[in-house]
Amino acid sequence: MTVTATTVNDRRAAERGQALTVGQTHDRWWAPWLFLAPALAVVVAFILFPFANTLALSATDATLLRPGHFVGADNFVRLWHDDRFRTAMTNSLLYVVCVVPVMVAAPLVLAALVNGTTRVLGFLRTAYYLPVVMSSVIVGLIWTNLLDSRGLVNQALDWLGVISAPVPFLSDRWLTLFSAMLVTVWTGLGYYMVIYLAAMANIDPSLYDAASVDGAGPIRQFLNVTVPGVRATSALIGLFSSVSAFRVFGEVYVLTGGTGGTGGQDITVTMLIQQEGTGLQAETGYAGAISVVMFVVLGLLLAGQMWFQRRGEQR
Repeated sequence: MTVTATTVNDRRAAERGQALTVGQTHDRWWAPWLFLAPALAVVVAFILFPFANTLALSATDATLLRPGHFVGADNFVRLWHDDRFRTAMTNSLLYVVCVVPVMVAAPLVLAALVNGTTRVLGFLRTAYYLPVVMSSVIVGLIWTNLLDSRGLVNQALDWLGVISAPVPFLSDRWLTLFSAMLVTVWTGLGYYMVIYLAAMANIDPSLYDAASVDGAGPIRQFLNVTVPGVRATSALIGLFSSVSAFRVFGEVYVLTGGTGGTGGQDITVTMLIQQEGTGLQAETGYAGAISVVMFVVLGLLLAGQMWFQRRGEQR
């Protein structure tokens, strides 16, 4: 009888303790938000508020020196008839089409070549990653000197007898744009190579052993084991590189001296936003409208990539 009473008392005490704990937890519902408050403040101050402010500006005729008035969709109608905006959007989309496939495939091949534990491969991995830690301005200045009419590239081609006159890498519209693409690829190869190396480390080594037993050489192992094993990583890199390519600024800005090329024919969307939204004659309302359109186009681009990715996985 005494044991039963003791058991009942212990159970009641445990229930009271549990109820007290639940009550205390309920009284401190704000505790998790207290830890999240600094991060949320940063997000609101530097992401949500600027985004909302850009949306508001896009519907006004504001300039740097006056707040402006509500004009509705006039800025977007003006965009439709603006030749500079069409040129900038064409260049940015072309940048995505040309750079993204290279950024997805080339780092994977590079990662497969330097995947190993020898000192030579370690040195090569470090060398390939070096451009990633360099400033885009420094990289642009290096390539500007290389591609100049009197630069190393033209001097080498002239010495080999390939050309009779300097190649206008920095003055021709298309050569300047493709030169900027080359700089972007050169800069990003090492970064995406490291991501691929991390993904390749998660591939089961027994798959390579099985492929080797079946007589598969290095190329077939790469195509049949490595490529399928990093498919999800390739899709992720495709998304990252698409955003970076569409938002390209530093490479084109430095190679063209900030002018966007001859007659502004190599200008990109981000450069157009910078030109329209800065300076004493800045039209911040119009620059905000360009930013909104850029956001929408980039969102549609990413949504399309994700749709194709899911469709490929279902097959």
